[in-house]
Amino acid sequence: MEQFLENYGHLGWGKWYDALEKLVKEKRAFLDSAGGNFKTFKQVVDTLPEIDSHTVDPSFDLSSNAVRVGQADQLLPDEKERLYNGLVNLCPWRKGPFDFFGVHVDSEWQSWMKWERLAPHLPHLENKKILDIGSSNGYYMFKMAAQNPMFALGLEPQSAFYYQYCAAQKYLNLKNVFCLPATYNDLPAMNRFFDLVLCMGILYHRKSPVEMLRQIHDSLAPGGRVVVENLVIRGENNSCLFPFDRYAKMRNVFFIPDLSAMEAWLIRAGFSDIRCVDITETTLEEQRRTPWIQTESLEDFLDPNDPSKTVEGYPAPVRAIFMATA
Repeated sequence: MEQFLENYGHLGWGKWYDALEKLVKEKRAFLDSAGGNFKTFKQVVDTLPEIDSHTVDPSFDLSSNAVRVGQADQLLPDEKERLYNGLVNLCPWRKGPFDFFGVHVDSEWQSWMKWERLAPHLPHLENKKILDIGSSNGYYMFKMAAQNPMFALGLEPQSAFYYQYCAAQKYLNLKNVFCLPATYNDLPAMNRFFDLVLCMGILYHRKSPVEMLRQIHDSLAPGGRVVVENLVIRGENNSCLFPFDRYAKMRNVFFIPDLSAMEAWLIRAGFSDIRCVDITETTLEEQRRTPWIQTESLEDFLDPNDPSKTVEGYPAPVRAIFMATA
């Protein structure tokens, strides 16, 4: 985390830098004294085998479906076993896949499928300041890093996902990718700072989605873009689904808009040039149970007699990607 401040402290960001410095110091103090899962997962990452970069070039590939680093023959058998066991102990791996020195992490989500739907619509990222809200293990930040942004900063409060990011960075060592174990609410006001904000799979967990979109709008530099990927219901009736209790077994789901309602939210938040660039039904090819999650997945969330519905009887998950400009 401190590397973020070291890399960009010379740029004269003034109040922005001061606010980020305060947050970084708070999160460092938290991690240094944290117990529970944060302590457990940190110990796992600490025990992953070290790679001597002076004698072995780990090399990485950010262009393939899996984020790849290293080759299988670069580790001794006992090192590869330690690596495999450590990665297993960081389960569940939701986003991916990854390939660490020949150890293939088959994540629940085939995230490359969403990336392929999104990537053609992204602006040029070179030298841009990017924020990824709920960045998980950093898969999408790593993909964006190949386009040489100034930085991609992730916010990920979940202990397992944050330390999966740390494990990946232990070997990738990308100088323009960072992550804080923080929520979006922890982030101080960064008015007119970011060039691109990713808000993917987050908004339906919010009780006040328009308020969050307005905060994102204000954090973007003039002409900056937001990517909102969200659960939607089909149609353009300017309506929302509000589950009675759970949606696809998720308790913390609130508003699921149709396409017109999603556009109205973005307009109310101050955005223009609003485009829905993709609408895709979530399939068992894209989201499924693997040995790397050890929990339920999409198949368990759907009605076994009618997969067009969730187990609660709501329409099965459909996700849309919206792009908009501040």
